[in-house]
Amino acid sequence: MKNIAVIGAGTMGNGIAHTFAQFGYNVQLIDISEAALSKGIATITKNLDRMVAKEKISTTDKENTLANITTYTSIKKGVQYASLVVEAATENKELKLKIFKELDEGCPDDTILASNTSSISITEIASVTNRQNMVIGMHFMNPVPIMKLVEIIRGYNTSDEVMKFTIDLTKEINKTPVEVNDYPGFVANRILMPMINESIETLYNGVAGVSEIDEVMKLGMAHPMGPLQLADFIGLDVCLSILNVLYEGFKNPKYAPCPLLVNMVNAGKFGVKSGEGFYDYSENRKAEKVAKMFV
Repeated sequence: MKNIAVIGAGTMGNGIAHTFAQFGYNVQLIDISEAALSKGIATITKNLDRMVAKEKISTTDKENTLANITTYTSIKKGVQYASLVVEAATENKELKLKIFKELDEGCPDDTILASNTSSISITEIASVTNRQNMVIGMHFMNPVPIMKLVEIIRGYNTSDEVMKFTIDLTKEINKTPVEVNDYPGFVANRILMPMINESIETLYNGVAGVSEIDEVMKLGMAHPMGPLQLADFIGLDVCLSILNVLYEGFKNPKYAPCPLLVNMVNAGKFGVKSGEGFYDYSENRKAEKVAKMFV
């Protein structure tokens, strides 16, 4: 296997492309937007420059990694020789189902189809294809080039051969695969999102402020990043989507998104990517408690 296609040039997609390319794979990075592809390559370049500055890789390693990546705006052209496709589009079920239908029609018959979804059922995604045994979840963590964990999600019909292959491949790119079964939120987000949601509820109820909540969790629980800051980095819109999947999947009120989170997303406050969330990420980089206006 030398050709890996990655769908989506955003934060997760460019990180996945970077990682595979750094380990010598030919990567076809695909996005419908030329601007998104240019931004993705710029991000990969910046991250590689950081690694060169820290002497983790050489300048030659950087150049080889970038040379291993080819960009496409057409799924059909980008996947025609792919042995594995990793879909890393927005966390939207309808969009993912549409993409997997297109992938099933455009990929070679022996291509394995993986999704980087953080919560959506792999079994449901596989159901729109004619290769359900070859569909699997590969949930990478952000930032992909640094974080070791990859949740490997077995769909109802995922074959043992595809499972083993994906686990072995994950190890080849110096990641740690952990096998989980296909239930809403899998393991990482089934545990993480209720904690983030409860942190937002704590703010919403006026128990403490943004920085205070984060400080308690960092100093008291040894978390490297507070839950509200982490939510900003994940994307508040993504957090809301995952909580909705959990709530719909389990029909349990403990997964119901906090009204404050819903209001912030409706107001376009998505966190780092929009420049504003629980903290201010504008140019002055001041950690302002912008969430107060929504309480």
